[in-house]
Amino acid sequence: MIKLLCCIFLLGASAMAADKTVYEFTLNSIDGQSAPLGAYKGKVVMLVNVASRCGFTPQYSALETVYEKYKDRGFVIVGIPANNFAGQEPGSNQEIKTFCTTKYHVSFPMMSKVSVKGGDKDPLYQFLTDKSANPQTGGDIKWNFTKFLIGPDGRVITRFEPDVTPDSPQVTAAIEKALAANGH
Repeated sequence: MIKLLCCIFLLGASAMAADKTVYEFTLNSIDGQSAPLGAYKGKVVMLVNVASRCGFTPQYSALETVYEKYKDRGFVIVGIPANNFAGQEPGSNQEIKTFCTTKYHVSFPMMSKVSVKGGDKDPLYQFLTDKSANPQTGGDIKWNFTKFLIGPDGRVITRFEPDVTPDSPQVTAAIEKALAANGH
């Protein structure tokens, strides 16, 4: 009997993880305001952990270009600063905001700095990297500028590692496909 109850509990927990979406999470905006990801319901979203002092930092230009190209079709990029890799995002949220807007003219939403790995990992990244919740895209964040493409239903569609640029054919094809499936 106990074995059966354990199995039922485990199956239920597994089903609950599979039903979870990014819309259940709230971050803080770069300005410190509550920013529920549920505000993006119905849009195709790219979540990117970013850093200002990384070899991949120039990807901000491509991120902005891709955002400008698709934003009127229901696409949004959300930049999420993190200082988990070689101290490459040491600044305050205000310093990060100033850097992004001044150097790269970033206009897509930026969030407050979080942790994307380790014991203090943000709950959103616990979910994104959880292999049971996201078997195809889960796994530890390896470096800055890891990109998660999220469908209009809040589920992870695919993941692109840092060396894949936001304007690469494989990324833009995935964005186009997700937008087309959403009628955009």
